[in-house]
Amino acid sequence: MSSKSTEKVGSSGSFGTRYGVVVRNRTRDIMKVRRAKHECPVCHRNNVKRVSSGVWECSKCSAKFTASAYSPLSKKDTSGATLAKASQVDVEKNGE
Repeated sequence: MSSKSTEKVGSSGSFGTRYGVVVRNRTRDIMKVRRAKHECPVCHRNNVKRVSSGVWECSKCSAKFTASAYSPLSKKDTSGATLAKASQVDVEKNGE
């Protein structure tokens, strides 16, 4: 027997038919954004990983910054506030 494919349902395929289609689709979309590669606001490389809820860290330059729980760029941070926070943390780290 061949294994089941999760082509349409993605990471929410582990839920099977439980919890309803809306909840499974929301979970799939959140996990897709969370696991995607994100750009570091300091060194501009795609090496940002989530440390904990709302805390993100670049594996190249070790810059830590806060943002949305599931994405380092929230809808409110399109003005560059995240970049300013990350730059401030980088300046403080270099000043010590």
